Amino acid sequence: MSAIIEIIQGIGGIFISLINVYIWVIIITALLSFVNPDPYNPIVQFLYRITNPAYSFVRRFMRTDMSGLDFAPLIIIVGLQIIVVILSTLLYKL
Repeated sequence: MSAIIEIIQGIGGIFISLINVYIWVIIITALLSFVNPDPYNPIVQFLYRITNPAYSFVRRFMRTDMSGLDFAPLIIIVGLQIIVVILSTLLYKL
């Protein structure tokens, strides 16, 4: 039985790590929006393709553009951090 719990905790740890990587991708994309990079750069296109679905999901439910600043990355990061805390707590309790 303990082997199954360790497998579940391992998969959960990988999932938490992926969420943390996605948080960093959102932070990098938000910082890039301040410098207005070349839109034809493949790295910039990749970052925008990864983050735009999450941005559009949040924007569908609430207005995020206030005073010229887009708060969608902040809302997504806070939501993902809440998920990480809940998932970590659940995995620790196993």
